[in-house]
Amino acid sequence: MTVYVVQRAPGRDITSAKEYGDLKNVIPFKDQIALSSMPVVFQAQKTLRDFCDDDYLLLMGDPSIIGVCCAIASKHNNGKFKVLKWDRESNHSLPIEFKV
Repeated sequence: MTVYVVQRAPGRDITSAKEYGDLKNVIPFKDQIALSSMPVVFQAQKTLRDFCDDDYLLLMGDPSIIGVCCAIASKHNNGKFKVLKWDRESNHSLPIEFKV
């Protein structure tokens, strides 16, 4: 099981996500999609190529990059993907499943 961290924010504690799998960064925090989208898309495709039912996306970072990663994960897993969404109230990541 792998938790793909879309864009890890500096100083953000994401250790609670480790209960869902090993953490793997997708796009460096400094990378900007507005300057040139194709390098970000290629990196996300390369990193997420083995995304499967057991994996999660940890939704953090640029919303445009989050959208790209959700689309790529869905494409590689027959329209299915799971995400971890940070919940401020519980101070914990909540799993959500999608079938598109």
